[in-house]
Amino acid sequence: MRVIDPEGKQAGVMTLGEALRIAESKELDLVEVSPTATPPVCRIMDYGKFRYLQKKKVQESRKHQTQVLVKEVKLGSRTSEHDIDFKVNHIRRFLEKKQRVKVSVFFRGREITHPEIGKEMIGKVVEKVQDIGTTEGQARMEGRNMSVLVVPR
Repeated sequence: MRVIDPEGKQAGVMTLGEALRIAESKELDLVEVSPTATPPVCRIMDYGKFRYLQKKKVQESRKHQTQVLVKEVKLGSRTSEHDIDFKVNHIRRFLEKKQRVKVSVFFRGREITHPEIGKEMIGKVVEKVQDIGTTEGQARMEGRNMSVLVVPR
């Protein structure tokens, strides 16, 4: 097998016994890096330290990750004008915080036979937040709900 020493230099091709003896003399581990290569490649390293550094890299990359939150605001198909304005204020607050908002209109009972009422309701809401947000796609039915996604500009 081909052996790489702790400094990253090639130690040459040797048997498993020789490689293990060298690793033990330096109080390090012999780690197989590329088993499919001809001959297989092994590296002499401190495996515990290697795993620790890998874990640190993963944590560091997560730290710089941003989570996209989707807030949902639900309206009934017969919600009054004042209540719509109240909900629009919530939507505006979410959009100002750069959060995406899913506006849903739910239908009860036989209200489902009039989806145009829900479309009209969503149209009113979108019109009131048009200055700070845009819709992503058209309003669509999802079971007994009609929804649209509003994203900040």
